[in-house]
Amino acid sequence: MALSQGLYQSQLQKLSPQQIQLMKLLQVPTALLEERIKEELEENPALEEAEEGHETDFDENKDEFTETDTENMDGSVDEYENIDISEYINEGDDEVGDYKLKDSNYPEIDENKVIPIKVETGFNELMLEQLGMLTLNEQEQKVAIQIIGNLDDDGYLRREFSAIVDDLAFRQNITTTEEQIAELVLKIQQFDPPGIAAKSLQECLLLQLKRKLHEGKQVEMCIKVLENYFEEFTKKHYEKIQRGYNLNHEQLREVINQIIKLNPKPAGAVDENARAESYVVPDFFIYNNAGKLELTLNNKNAPDLRISEGYRDMLNEYDRGSKKDKRQKEAVLFIKQKIDAAKWFIDAIKQRQNTLMNTMESIMNYQHNFFISGEETDLRPMILKHIAEDTNLDISTVSRVANSKFVQTEFGTYRLKFFFSESLQTDSGEEVSTREVKKILSDLIVVEDKKSPYSDEKLTDILQEKGYNIARRTVAKYREQLNISVARLRKEL
Repeated sequence: MALSQGLYQSQLQKLSPQQIQLMKLLQVPTALLEERIKEELEENPALEEAEEGHETDFDENKDEFTETDTENMDGSVDEYENIDISEYINEGDDEVGDYKLKDSNYPEIDENKVIPIKVETGFNELMLEQLGMLTLNEQEQKVAIQIIGNLDDDGYLRREFSAIVDDLAFRQNITTTEEQIAELVLKIQQFDPPGIAAKSLQECLLLQLKRKLHEGKQVEMCIKVLENYFEEFTKKHYEKIQRGYNLNHEQLREVINQIIKLNPKPAGAVDENARAESYVVPDFFIYNNAGKLELTLNNKNAPDLRISEGYRDMLNEYDRGSKKDKRQKEAVLFIKQKIDAAKWFIDAIKQRQNTLMNTMESIMNYQHNFFISGEETDLRPMILKHIAEDTNLDISTVSRVANSKFVQTEFGTYRLKFFFSESLQTDSGEEVSTREVKKILSDLIVVEDKKSPYSDEKLTDILQEKGYNIARRTVAKYREQLNISVARLRKEL
């Protein structure tokens, strides 16, 4: 097949560096905004925090910022624009600067970045501290460290001993055996919290129970049940356990209560305080003022920004100077790049605030009844398209806001995407939110008789009697989304 050259025209939509920066800033939650602004202040010397009494306003007609200081005009965008630097810049120079062609001034926002919290001892550090209390030779110490390093986030040792032996041989040139590994694992299993270094849930629970043997015969019975009837216990086939050990209902209930108090993820409790996801800083606040909703944006981590007066003074010096050599031209281009970058960032922060407020205000108006009552049944069916059309924003922009922002109300703090749901039609033809159906489904399961819980078929019948036109498979899907087990596993004695 012959290759040929040709000239073609095509239309492409590409985001400018300013648009890219705005998209990134929209994803930054309030808790991390201060850190993001500090990064920009460190990277761009032309950007600085405004002094007290300095105000920054947005001129919609000019689509840029104008800044006013109560005492002087230092650092204003207008003053910078009035400086004549044309003698330093040849035609076309301003169009090919790096700051217009790449996004190097705006590093990627780390989506997995976590909120800084106080330093606490993590699970791995806790294990190593306890390891230091054992009397081990140098090789045993290295092997034990390798074992601890193979514990997963829940505290289990799921790797085969043979794989750990191979790792030690190939990576550290340490020769050991599976038997030696097993001996050290037994010692590590004596560490706190109980249940550490188990290879399975069954072993994890047994390790915890064996620490409680001094508490009496009830613990011994729990151990027997988990050793001989573990599968039946997990599937709630309690009748087999009763017959196997000739237990009455009260004795079986005590065994079950003892076992369910055990921790299936022993390492989870240690690292719980280190999980920043549990710390939520709301981006918005909604107050009910005598039936009138009031919306405010959390701006405590967003200081007022301005262009550095030092950089403005440098441009003034070049403007008044008579010598126009190559070195001065390079200096002016550098200063212009930094000031433009500062203007873009200030503009992006302002646009971020406007976009967030417009989006949240639209959601608040759409879900007005919920913010008044706090009842999930008052939520209206709402999709991204509804808010995008109301705010004249792109759907992807609304999605970025909804997925990463929280609003605090008098009924609790919610992620914005909580308010979005599909619609479901009732027998009367009315459209209701699927979240309303899920709430009713959840309430039905809460009040059911746990000795004879509702099956999916029964739940479907009840919902249909209430007027919700819904299929059994949809009920099963909603139940799974609510993390609710099937009827058999919800059964209690």
